[in-house]
Amino acid sequence: MPAPLRVLVVDDSALYRQLLRNVLRDIPNVECVGAAKGGTEALEMVDTLKPDLLTLDVRMPDIDGIEVLRELRKRRSSAKALMVSSLTASGAQVTTDALLEGAFDFILKPAGGDACVNRQALHAALVEKIDAMRPSVDVKMAKPARSNSELIQPSARFEAVVIGTSTGGPVALREVLPAFPEDFPLPILIVQHMPAQYTHSLAERLNQMSPLEVVEACDGMTLEAGWAYLAPGGRHMKVARRAGKPVIQICDDAPEHGCRPAVDVLFRSVADALAGKVIAVVLTGMGRDGLEGCRQLKQRGAFVIAEHADSCVVYGMPKAVANEGLADCVVPLDQIASNIVRRVKRQ
Repeated sequence: MPAPLRVLVVDDSALYRQLLRNVLRDIPNVECVGAAKGGTEALEMVDTLKPDLLTLDVRMPDIDGIEVLRELRKRRSSAKALMVSSLTASGAQVTTDALLEGAFDFILKPAGGDACVNRQALHAALVEKIDAMRPSVDVKMAKPARSNSELIQPSARFEAVVIGTSTGGPVALREVLPAFPEDFPLPILIVQHMPAQYTHSLAERLNQMSPLEVVEACDGMTLEAGWAYLAPGGRHMKVARRAGKPVIQICDDAPEHGCRPAVDVLFRSVADALAGKVIAVVLTGMGRDGLEGCRQLKQRGAFVIAEHADSCVVYGMPKAVANEGLADCVVPLDQIASNIVRRVKRQ
């Protein structure tokens, strides 16, 4: 059995610190190594206790959670942070900022009146996130795309870039999108697994950081070069043709892989609407969303890029694509935008 996951609890509420410690004790192969009541104390304890994970509140009396995340990044700490805050329900902007500053993910503090139900909900949420962040069983270099008679050569001309991501996606998008030039000649469509109230603020933040025009997608939008369209949380995004032009469709079809928006929904639609003339990118995330979409895209001549394991927060989605031989190349995060730009320039 691997060594226990070392967790440091950070919260200004003594009651909630104790609740988190009690819940963590019930999770197999997890060790709560300490608890801090504020950001300053937490950073001191990170240095001495070397935790793998912090459960981190947003608002604290001295240094808030955002500042803790920034300091961890400055120190190049290997500790990951999971935001656990009541503010995330109403403060979507704060949560988005935390994710962009490097938080692994977030969960809400249960707000119901039943203590037993609250504890069960917290336990389930922590188990899901902790399981996602545990090291992958095999994070070695993924296999290159295999020779397959069903997979035809990539299109000589691309009409769009499509990106799918989940856990760790906001940080990945923060690195990828600003690396595109302002005059990038293709539209970019993005599915980030996220609840409804968060994608608008994520699009706003990414727009501030990027030379591209980044927006939360709306039904009927026409695809424009140099624009990046983020699927709205809680709804699927597709591409269809109207009067011969590709436009965005937003719909409420059933979730896929437990997700809405889902990467597969977008990828399948562009395989049809754009005849596969796309560069598809699968970034960090748990699960297999995007795998079947990439399979259909490859059959139509798309070029598929999977993020390399070394730069993934969670090597799940890219691993599924690469291990099936569907990735034309496996690329570290900091090289993905330049890789795409080079390929588009060759057209």
